[in-house]
Amino acid sequence: MAEPTPHTSHNYRKAVVSVLLLAASLGLLFTARFSSSFADWYVLHIYRVLVNVAGRFFGLFPFSVSEVGLYLLSLGFSFLFLRLIVRSFRKNAGWKEWISFGTNCFFTASVLFLIYTICCGVNYNHVSFSESAGIETFPYDVEELADVCTYLTSQVNALSPKVVRAEDGTAIMGNDVPHLAVSAMEHLGTIYKEMDGSYPRPKGLAVPYILSVQHLSGIYSPFTIEANYNSAMVEYNLPFTACHELSHLRGFMQEEEANFIAFLACIHSDSIEFQYSGYLLGWLYATNQLYRADYEAYQEIYGTLSDDVKCDLAANSAFWRRYDGRIAEVANQINDNYLKANGQSDGVRSYGRMTDLMVAYCRSLAEDHNPAHGH
Repeated sequence: MAEPTPHTSHNYRKAVVSVLLLAASLGLLFTARFSSSFADWYVLHIYRVLVNVAGRFFGLFPFSVSEVGLYLLSLGFSFLFLRLIVRSFRKNAGWKEWISFGTNCFFTASVLFLIYTICCGVNYNHVSFSESAGIETFPYDVEELADVCTYLTSQVNALSPKVVRAEDGTAIMGNDVPHLAVSAMEHLGTIYKEMDGSYPRPKGLAVPYILSVQHLSGIYSPFTIEANYNSAMVEYNLPFTACHELSHLRGFMQEEEANFIAFLACIHSDSIEFQYSGYLLGWLYATNQLYRADYEAYQEIYGTLSDDVKCDLAANSAFWRRYDGRIAEVANQINDNYLKANGQSDGVRSYGRMTDLMVAYCRSLAEDHNPAHGH
């Protein structure tokens, strides 16, 4: 029997390490899935430390490190793959080189999966924000939903004249969205202990096309613990999206919960622009539900919306229509499957539960007889 070469031995060791990393990741995910108490402990004692260390470090960079890393990783893989093909065609590379390349890819994928697991995957089994904060949802009828939509409409109409608008009539959120998003989230932490703590600065992507073509407004990067948002969107989306992505840094990964946290952070902010963003996104989620439940009631409420707000909504629809296509459809299906794999059985339809939480919140305001809490 031929003795293994150092090169072969190196590939073998790397493959073994890759399997061990993969096993560790699956073990953590399995434990978290069947033990919510472990997931809660993990978020509080492990993930929060990672946010304070890695999140703070990558937050020092003025650009999205995860975005740059994605481009470098893609370029590196493409270069090595094409180089190996050329070498094979010229008879300068054989099956050993291909095995080495495959082993390196497997090792890289195992490392990235472990990072994903410890900085994101386990968190999906963490106690929900609504449960921790004592916000209980309940069945409601169309009339109550319409009342909430009417309330949100009044808030949006009152705030709309106070925001600065561009020549095309759309609202301008200003250049300080990242800083104000951090302030909004930190302020929310004084109201809800679940959100307490400091936050790194969210970052707009330098090349937002990569999100736009997927119909994504933002993305949380577990590999650098960064909150990234689509900087090309119609501006009223920016504050809400920045707060949404930052909410993931408290271990709340469920999308409807992140939306609700963003809503709360925005409407409790001192910034008029953030309040407008929060109420308008809340209005969109609630009226989408009303549209399906009672179209006539929706039409009546939409008719009371100010022309400036309608201008923002029209610009937003036009923006996303530019990116309609097969890529967006595939991305939506991938996102749907991803959410289902992480315990959100309704997939992308789970975003609608944001409305349930808003209705419960508005009812609590009414019961407290203190509407000022919702601005």
